[in-house]
Amino acid sequence: MGGEATLELERTRTTRHGEEEKKEERRDSILSVPWEDDPDNPHNWSTAKRVFHTYLPGSIAFVCTLASSIYSPAVGDIVDQWHVSTTVALLPYSFYVLGLAFGPILGSPLSETFGRKIVYMVAIPIFALFILGSGFSQSIGALTVTRFFAGVFGSPGLSVGSATIADVWGPTERCIPMTLYVATPFMGPSLGPLIGGYVVMYMDPRWTAWVTLFAVCIFLGPLYFGMSETYRKRVIHIKERKLRKKHGIPHPPNPPLLPTIKTFVVQTVTRPIIMLFTEPIPMFFGLYVAFNFAMQYSFFAAFPEVFQIFYSFDLGDIGLAFIGLGVGVFIAMLMIIAQDRWMYTPKVTAWREAAAAATEEAKRRGSVSERPQTITPPPEWRLWIAFPGGIIVPCGLFMFAWSAGRTHWIVPIIGMGIFGMGEMFIFMAANLYIMDFYGPLYGASAMAGNVLLRYVLGAALPLCSIQMYEGMGTEWATSLLAFISLLMAVIPWCFYRWGPALRRISKFADGG
Repeated sequence: MGGEATLELERTRTTRHGEEEKKEERRDSILSVPWEDDPDNPHNWSTAKRVFHTYLPGSIAFVCTLASSIYSPAVGDIVDQWHVSTTVALLPYSFYVLGLAFGPILGSPLSETFGRKIVYMVAIPIFALFILGSGFSQSIGALTVTRFFAGVFGSPGLSVGSATIADVWGPTERCIPMTLYVATPFMGPSLGPLIGGYVVMYMDPRWTAWVTLFAVCIFLGPLYFGMSETYRKRVIHIKERKLRKKHGIPHPPNPPLLPTIKTFVVQTVTRPIIMLFTEPIPMFFGLYVAFNFAMQYSFFAAFPEVFQIFYSFDLGDIGLAFIGLGVGVFIAMLMIIAQDRWMYTPKVTAWREAAAAATEEAKRRGSVSERPQTITPPPEWRLWIAFPGGIIVPCGLFMFAWSAGRTHWIVPIIGMGIFGMGEMFIFMAANLYIMDFYGPLYGASAMAGNVLLRYVLGAALPLCSIQMYEGMGTEWATSLLAFISLLMAVIPWCFYRWGPALRRISKFADGG
């Protein structure tokens, strides 16, 4: 009996051990997901689904930037109704832009921890509530506060959006969707004065808030009816949880809450700030883009005065004048797409063919050291479009400066269009370069630092632009901006020269 019991126990142990081995093998086979071939990988989605997930962040960016400038035509009415100075009446405008600066500091790291979708789904309804509150505001203080928080919660579309595009499209496919997305922060502010001008002319200034709210409902409704998660880590995590549950594999224990929160705050929330002040590319390229962007926002505050004084434009005419900026951005879009198709893509194809040939030759000779060290083209190739942009921007500014009030009104508007074209070149190069340099993993944090600089300057410059134009005159105030922009045009050239060296020493490059 004792021998039979011992034998039965050994059989049980053997059976149990075999079941555990099979379970481990099944666990490995289930959870080892080949990402490149996974149907849940956004790169493997249908074209229609990828286009839809490009439209979503683009529509968010459009509405959130439209909300910034649609208020500017109402400044005069705010001065009259609430008996405040023009500078004070500009505070709701500047504080909204300031909110756009600080929102991504939390939103982008959250998207890299919990995924892109949850950030959009939580932030946008809160954005709409604060826009609603701004419409009911009864004082300049309440209007300033509600617009500030509207900017904070509307801002994820401006930083997380670029990362979403990078999630959905591969590096060589990214140019056209990124171009369309990047154009929205220009088109929104360009159309804002046009829409806001006619709203203020024929309705109460509060209708600038109601129009924004209608735009939220129209453009962002699809967000809740078809958006999927795009962030790789989050997609794999969700899939692992589903597969574990389906096949009875236990979930690993959750880490302690307090250390997790501390790690999130120290490593994730502070990451955009750390990258901004320790990584040369977010720091200097961010400063360059921020200055150009701040100039655009100063136009919305100062240029209505210019067109009213020199050309007797009403609010509707001033809004139409800003179409010139949008036309310049549209032309730049076409040129960027053409450059990608006929210059960048052939260069990448030739580079990959040469890399493949070098790999085969290395295999044939058995030399591992001669095999290519990278699998994607150098990010510095993205900077080509920034080179002409650095010249075009000051040219447009000089044209505006010395034609306003001296020539037909179409000439300074053309100058604004030229400025918009050059600004689009610089902005597009910055987005593509940063996302290619840091990859989807840290790209959102790098873009958050970029957005922070961009909108802090965008909030500050309009508050002093009117005084600057009144004190220096249109010619020299705009020329000063042009000279500064010309000096900063060397920044893309520096990164083109020393970018490879920066990649070797950066702990965040290519996803770390």
